[in-house]
Amino acid sequence: MPATFTKSALMLSLMLGFGQAHAADIDALAAAHGIPHPAVIAHRGASFDAPESTAASYKLARDLGADYLEMDLQRSKDGVLFALHDNNLQRTTDVASKFPERKDSPATAFTMAELKTLDAGSWYNKAYPDRARASFAGLKILTLDEIIDIAQANPQHKPGLYIETKEPQLFPGIEHDLKEKLQDRGWLSPAGSKLAKSELGVGQGKGKVILQTFEKNSLELLQKEMPQVPKILLLWVGEGSIEPKSNVTFAESGEKDKNAFYGKQEPKSEAEFKQWIDYAKAQGAIGTGPSAKLTKGGDQSYSDLVQPWMNKYTHDQGLLVHVYTVDEPVDFEKVMAAGVDGIFTNRASELLKFYKRPAAVSVDQVLKNNGF
Repeated sequence: MPATFTKSALMLSLMLGFGQAHAADIDALAAAHGIPHPAVIAHRGASFDAPESTAASYKLARDLGADYLEMDLQRSKDGVLFALHDNNLQRTTDVASKFPERKDSPATAFTMAELKTLDAGSWYNKAYPDRARASFAGLKILTLDEIIDIAQANPQHKPGLYIETKEPQLFPGIEHDLKEKLQDRGWLSPAGSKLAKSELGVGQGKGKVILQTFEKNSLELLQKEMPQVPKILLLWVGEGSIEPKSNVTFAESGEKDKNAFYGKQEPKSEAEFKQWIDYAKAQGAIGTGPSAKLTKGGDQSYSDLVQPWMNKYTHDQGLLVHVYTVDEPVDFEKVMAAGVDGIFTNRASELLKFYKRPAAVSVDQVLKNNGF
């Protein structure tokens, strides 16, 4: 890992109130895995400034200098791995007009050729007219191969890949398929290889791939398939993850805002939280990905799982903490002060500025440079 990461991470940790010894210990832990500290994880690319999970979003995140391009992995009907967050295509594509009779079908019911006919950019222009660009119209859903091509294409900066197995129960064997693809593309090269020793960026180092999942079973399968690749167990309070203190459902709560409801959820007990950390460690994870409660609320705000005692316990087990999904400086400061080691963000440009690593050019210029 380049020395600049180590120095800047230590200084930032000291600035935000860590003890020097503790900061150095955590910095060394990240360095041992080849992971920048603190890490800038571009959530579905630079998805505040361009349509999520598209070429515009990923090229922007890459050229701004994000450490990782983050994605949700799914598999098409004909077995192609591609990036899409939602199981359904309606929010981010024109599936309702292209395939009206199949608009409610899951993305996995479509072949890759069918998925490639969809417009995955125009929705963004309608949703965010202040950030709209004519060039976003017609952007396509990307295969994993295409995202790898994007990650490798800038000779000055090669970001790593931060890959989530999304609802892996829908895709039996996706962990094996992912290993085969990464191996085929040379992204599972051993740490001592010529490729891994390159100084060009995260994407050519030991931590060039990080695997993430909410699912215990998928974590175990990822560990079986790729034992040497860093893994993160994602955490939230609710069904399938940390058991909540209250069993009152959203419908029963009287809350009108679902995320305000989530924000009030707490782990059933300290022991309940700790057993998930212990499980992650026992299954070979090198860290956790907990949710955050955001200052202004909103649809990314969930339970506060990055309280200082939680992060300390996680660190004491030798694990890193990468929090999701944080976009505002007030929250960058809050979660860093609590002790996190990296942030999933839609606003890579803003997080890079916060970490004193601003891009040399503006978001607008990077988009233009890439034909957007």
